[in-house]
Amino acid sequence: MNIEANFVLDAKGLACPMPIVKTKKAMKDLDGGHVIEIQATDKGSKADLQAWAKSSGHDYLGTLEEGDVLKHFIRKSSGEDTVERKHEAVTNNEELLGELADENTLVLDVREKAEFAFKHIPGAVSIPLGELEARSEELAKDKNIYVVCRTGNRSDMAAQLLTDKGFENVINVVPGMSEWSGSTESDV
Repeated sequence: MNIEANFVLDAKGLACPMPIVKTKKAMKDLDGGHVIEIQATDKGSKADLQAWAKSSGHDYLGTLEEGDVLKHFIRKSSGEDTVERKHEAVTNNEELLGELADENTLVLDVREKAEFAFKHIPGAVSIPLGELEARSEELAKDKNIYVVCRTGNRSDMAAQLLTDKGFENVINVVPGMSEWSGSTESDV
């Protein structure tokens, strides 16, 4: 499984705490919302990076093991939790759960590809927010489009963009995947 990252950090051969030290330094140059792949051989790096990501407000997405190399994926916090929402049609996770069986429902996941690969709603369509303007014609305008992200902020921007492009039935799902309790799939 090849997961896209915006930056790959080589921390192979380094022992604790060096993978975290190098990750902290690399994160400073990463834009908010971007994904970093940290390649490490230290078996303790998974727990260390998970705890560090949580304590620093970043999203630990998951780890893939390829031989002796652990590939950790972390999404840099973008401050999206503080963004004011503007799209008027909003629903919650429970209401979306009730709509999943409806053939007129389309779930659009606008998180980054790495976030989607590790955990997503079954049947969801993945179009990262940064690609949505160019790819919006891939979506059926006659469907009820439920837009999800991690917290409801990227999905708010996506819902506004789709509405501006003439989509009429666009609903932002809040809080989104950060508190999703329904079934999920993984591509990894």
